[in-house]
Amino acid sequence: MPPRAAWLRVAPFMAFMAILVLRGQAAQWLPGVDGRWLYAANLLVVAPMLVLWWREYGELAWQNRPLAREAALAVGVGLAVFGLWIALDAPWMQVGEPAATFVPLDAEGGLVWPLVAVRWAGAALLVPVMEELFWRSFLMRWIDRPDFAAVDPRIVTLRAVMLSTFAFTLVHTQWLAAVLAGLAYAALYRATGRLWNAVIAHAVTNAALGTWVVVTGSWAYW
Repeated sequence: MPPRAAWLRVAPFMAFMAILVLRGQAAQWLPGVDGRWLYAANLLVVAPMLVLWWREYGELAWQNRPLAREAALAVGVGLAVFGLWIALDAPWMQVGEPAATFVPLDAEGGLVWPLVAVRWAGAALLVPVMEELFWRSFLMRWIDRPDFAAVDPRIVTLRAVMLSTFAFTLVHTQWLAAVLAGLAYAALYRATGRLWNAVIAHAVTNAALGTWVVVTGSWAYW
């Protein structure tokens, strides 16, 4: 059985991925069920896991909050990654198809705002915390040493950064944008030693992307 510190960071991610698979197979496994609403399961399953274990995520404790200048930098990085994400969408920059598409429109083509709210909240508030705990706090440091909690993020090796970013890329269809995003979030964590900065940047990217998707109707990004 893995150490508790590892499990607390891996379990929410595993739950999220399981729900993603369920959403993608909803038509086959759950005929008659609108798979889009299964995204809300993340808010009902993954979010409570994070809340329940929050006190054990030392890197997210109040005393590890970012400095003002770090938070400002994180916002800037998040916006830059958003810009890259919508620009780097040429066919050769993509691989595969999304595991579960999400188009929050009704039969008449109108927006279903509850679906929009659920998807945006999940992407902007839940995913950044869950993914940064898994990809950067756990996996990146674990690559350097199994006792990952004892690894200072400011001294993680380039090998750990690159391998964890490669793994991060595997779960995104826009591989080039994902590579740059993963490197940017890892660099913030490594430079400042505070996971909150990576979380903020990730949240800004996802919030901006979600807003842009709804305004422009570019559902492929969701």
